[in-house]
Amino acid sequence: MKGTLLQLEDVSVYYGGVKALDGASIEIDEGQVVALMGPNGAGKSTIIKSVFGLAPIQSGHILWHEKKIDPVAYEMVQRGVAYVPQGRQIFSNLTVQENLEIGGVVIKDKRVLRRRIADVLDMFSALKKNLATKGRELSGGQQQMLALARGLITDPKVLMLDEPSLGLAPKIVKEVYAKIKEIKERRNMAILVVEHNIKPLLEVADRAFILARGKVVIDEPNPKSMLEDARLEKVFLGERIQST
Repeated sequence: MKGTLLQLEDVSVYYGGVKALDGASIEIDEGQVVALMGPNGAGKSTIIKSVFGLAPIQSGHILWHEKKIDPVAYEMVQRGVAYVPQGRQIFSNLTVQENLEIGGVVIKDKRVLRRRIADVLDMFSALKKNLATKGRELSGGQQQMLALARGLITDPKVLMLDEPSLGLAPKIVKEVYAKIKEIKERRNMAILVVEHNIKPLLEVADRAFILARGKVVIDEPNPKSMLEDARLEKVFLGERIQST
């Protein structure tokens, strides 16, 4: 049985008088790709901010290995949680090699850093051929692969990806999700993916949480079955459905 690494337990978050999360509970297990989906304003970004202590939690708890913690950003990184933000956000004026080195800035032992970079490049052969290339000279797909690779340098236990398909052509989206699946299988890594592009994510996900109005309205252990699920359309159209 896979162990649970990270949980949000009945978490509520307010921004001013606005409730961004309303008793939301999700869990991320070792070796799983977890889909986190919902319309704009559903609370997906707030989930990630809560994990890093960047959102004001009014009630509920964050658990790491089933123990309650008070999340602080740098401590979560030290525990083994990495985040690849929306829009890739690589350093465009730096080379591929330099971007990867910055991904390991917290690694003080240079030998360990070199080994981690070498291990990551074994999974990203296209980057290996372009180590001296500036980030701005890469294609959109290559930039996303670089963002993924950089997120792996610290060898995290949980990798969080925000909209990894944003702005990419369908063929490249397929390649990105194939790489996500490969990362999970080769590293036994838990990967949380926030995404609007539903179909490619559900095809690789092991579990799906669907948010609406700050609540988890669907917790689905068989995401592929949701490809034809009418509830998804209702959620994204803003219709209310009974929580499951």
